[in-house]
Amino acid sequence: MVDTAIIGAGPYGLSIAAHLKARKVGFRIFGSPMHTWRMHMPNGMLLKSEGFASSLYDPDSAFTLGRYCQEQGAPYADLGLPVPLETFASYGLEFQKRFVPELEDKLVVAMDRSLSGFDIRLEDGELVTARKVVSAVGISHYQYVPPVLAALSEEFVTHSSRHASFDRFKGRDVTVIGAGASALDVAGLLHVAGACVQLVARKPVVDFHHPPGPIPRPLLDRIRRPTTGLGPGWRSLFCTRAPLVFHAMPQWFRLEVVRRHLGPAAGWFIKDLVVGHVAFHLGFNVVQADIQNGRVQLQLASSDGAQRTLVTDHVIAGTGYRVDLRRLAFLNPGLLAGIRSIENTPVLSMNFESSVPGLYFVGTTSANSFGPMARFAYGARFTARRLARHLGRR
Repeated sequence: MVDTAIIGAGPYGLSIAAHLKARKVGFRIFGSPMHTWRMHMPNGMLLKSEGFASSLYDPDSAFTLGRYCQEQGAPYADLGLPVPLETFASYGLEFQKRFVPELEDKLVVAMDRSLSGFDIRLEDGELVTARKVVSAVGISHYQYVPPVLAALSEEFVTHSSRHASFDRFKGRDVTVIGAGASALDVAGLLHVAGACVQLVARKPVVDFHHPPGPIPRPLLDRIRRPTTGLGPGWRSLFCTRAPLVFHAMPQWFRLEVVRRHLGPAAGWFIKDLVVGHVAFHLGFNVVQADIQNGRVQLQLASSDGAQRTLVTDHVIAGTGYRVDLRRLAFLNPGLLAGIRSIENTPVLSMNFESSVPGLYFVGTTSANSFGPMARFAYGARFTARRLARHLGRR
């Protein structure tokens, strides 16, 4: 029997474990450290989040990304200098070694309710009983591939998260679907790897973030668009400073803000890799996909009735992630049925607790309750502090 089990060892799981440890709350934590960042994101990628917003959080907020880079002699700036994926992943591994050395690198394969709380089965067959469970699984379970493409085999269609390197596509024709950061990052890195790249997106234009201006920013600019962990702007300031107020808002409002705020946009630093190097087909939907003569044939259609046909060697869906509790295969069907949800995302209390007492969800899974901040590592600070305080009292 353990008081609390944490499933997942990314920024949220590790930050929560560090806070529980400081409060002397008994816990076990399961998962591969920084798994999504190390295994499901492409080498050479740069984070969109600014340096100051890309930390994990110990109780004293002492071991920040900035402190780690200082120790390692690595380039770093709070603003204006993109953080390499490799730097962030290495920092997360060092955070785990220092603050959560008891992490058990084991996969949770099944979980159900029991008389004492929850029974958790690990991949090695061990059965763990926990009074409370925190699901901090991140985004890797929620890969989204449009249905029109999902029927094709992985020989021809893959999600962007399946690739850490694009070297195998050198000299091949690859089509990327999407207009967000994932799609544009993939398109740019494919070009660098020597692929012939095309991009298809429903949006009529591709948005890029603005490159950093003078630092420090002029006072008037800071007043008009205050700096936040989600980027500049008053709406982002509300989302980062008042997550409990956001939680109290009507459901329709919360869903709409999470859906629309910080929509698809690529980092400013990727623009030079794609503009002029990648063929864009904007304003088009993929309406049909078939395999002919060992290649993928895509039928495209626009809202004004225009049609195009693309023939390509491989399609990569840079179509992001959609939270859906049904994708968490370790949840027993009976347990899953007992979780109250809206649009397949859990309805959570002000302390991240679901309708199943003792079962908590954090990170991206909690975004519809606490706002867009929960989709980024920056949200781990608020989450770890509030949840650890709540679990410590209980």
